[in-house]
Amino acid sequence: MLKVLRDWFGVSSEALAGHDLSHHHDHGHAQGRRHGHAHGVVDASIATTRKGVWAIKWSFVLLVITAALQMVVVRMSGSVALLADTIHNIADAATAIPLWIAFVLARRRPSATFTYGLGRAEDLAGLAIVAIILFSALVAGHEAIDRFIHPKEIAAIGWVAAAGVIGFIGNEVVAVFRIRVGREIHSAALVADGYHARTDGLTSLAVVLGAVGVWLGFPLADPIVGLLITLAIFGIVWQSARAVLMRMLDGVDPGIIAQIRHAAEHVGGIKAVGQVQARWLGHRLLAEVPIDVDERLSVGEGARVAESFRRELFTHVPALADARIRLNPAGGDAAGSHRNHD
Repeated sequence: MLKVLRDWFGVSSEALAGHDLSHHHDHGHAQGRRHGHAHGVVDASIATTRKGVWAIKWSFVLLVITAALQMVVVRMSGSVALLADTIHNIADAATAIPLWIAFVLARRRPSATFTYGLGRAEDLAGLAIVAIILFSALVAGHEAIDRFIHPKEIAAIGWVAAAGVIGFIGNEVVAVFRIRVGREIHSAALVADGYHARTDGLTSLAVVLGAVGVWLGFPLADPIVGLLITLAIFGIVWQSARAVLMRMLDGVDPGIIAQIRHAAEHVGGIKAVGQVQARWLGHRLLAEVPIDVDERLSVGEGARVAESFRRELFTHVPALADARIRLNPAGGDAAGSHRNHD
C-alpha cells in the first residue's frame, strides 16, 4: 500500500505545472523526456491507463465517503441546499464508473477491427459524464423549487454547516488527485473531472452560507443556496459538453499546432512545414506533419532530418504519443509553402 501511495502521489513537477505548452529549451534531454512515452519493455499506453484506473478508483471511494456523511446530515436536518450538494457529489462519484470502463477498454491492444485501439472510449465516457451531471442538476433544481413552494424548517444547523465543510474538503482532495494524475497521463477527461470536483467543493461552501443565513433568521437562504448550486451544476454541464464535443470532433488547442511548427525551427534541413494535423485518441495525441526538405538530400539524409524533427517534437509537445512525418522534396522556393499554411 505504501508503494502504491508513493507511486501515485509522487507525480512529476511537469505534471504539477499544469502541462504548460510554453517552450522549454532543454535539448540535452530530447531523447529521454517523452513524458511517459520513452521506449521501454512496458507499453506506455497500458502504464498510463493503469494510473487512470487507480485515480478513478480512489476518487470514487473518497466521494462515496463524502456523500454518505452528508446524506446522514440531510436526513437529520432536511436541508435542501445540503441535499442538492449531496446529490451532486453522488453524481460525481457515479461519473467514475464510465471513466473506469473507458480506461479499462483503452488498455486493450489494437486488433484487426480496432486498429487504433479503443482510446475513443474516453470520449464516450465524457458524454456519459455530461448526462449524469445534467440529471443531477435537474433533480437538485426540482428539490430546491419544491422547497420554495412548500417551505420547511430545517434542524441541526450546525451539522449542516459541518457537512458543507466536509463536502469541500472531500472534493478538494479528489480534485487535486484527479488533476495531478490526469495531467501526468494527458487525459483531458480526467483533468476536466478534477476541475469539476474543485467547483463542487466551492458549492459545498455555499451550503455553509445557507446554514448561516437560516441561523440568522432567514429560512429562504436554504432553498436559495440550493438553486445557486443547481445553476453552478448547469454551468459545469455546459463547459464539460463543449470540451467533450471538441475532442470528439478532433479539435485541439491551437497552441499545440504552434509548438509543432516551432519545433521545426530547431532542425536543420527543414525548408518549410506544410499543413499540420493533430487529434486526440483518448489521452494520446497523434500528429501528421508534412515537411519540405532540399530535393538534393539523399534518402538517408532525409531520414536523419525526420528523426531529428521527431525528437524535437517529443521535447516540445510532451503529450505527443506519435507523429507521422512526411518528407516532401522541395526546391529553393519551398519556404513559400510555410506561409501559405500559416
